Amino acid sequence: MTLRKGWEFDLIFRTGIRANGELVRLLYLRDNTDSIKFGLAVGKRLGKAHVRVRGRRILREAFRQLSDRITPGISIVLGLKSAGIGAKTQDVYTELERLFMRRRLLT
Repeated sequence: MTLRKGWEFDLIFRTGIRANGELVRLLYLRDNTDSIKFGLAVGKRLGKAHVRVRGRRILREAFRQLSDRITPGISIVLGLKSAGIGAKTQDVYTELERLFMRRRLLT
């Protein structure tokens, strides 16, 4: 399930727990549901539209590969750092997996 409303993103940005890697920024918030909600944030500072779209595509694919192992009941916002723009999907996946394991969010 994806985050769609601005207030959902704002809630996670204001009150969520942060974990930073070299390529990716992870913000998450635990809730009492049995689902996983996620959203992507790629800022305009990182480049033009085609660059940001590629960044979102890479983040979405890396998250898709991890999604079956993530513990339910959290809302996640994934952000791409400037170093992650030129990275490969496999590099972003490895970084996400490391961040999730460090925060004990994988089953």
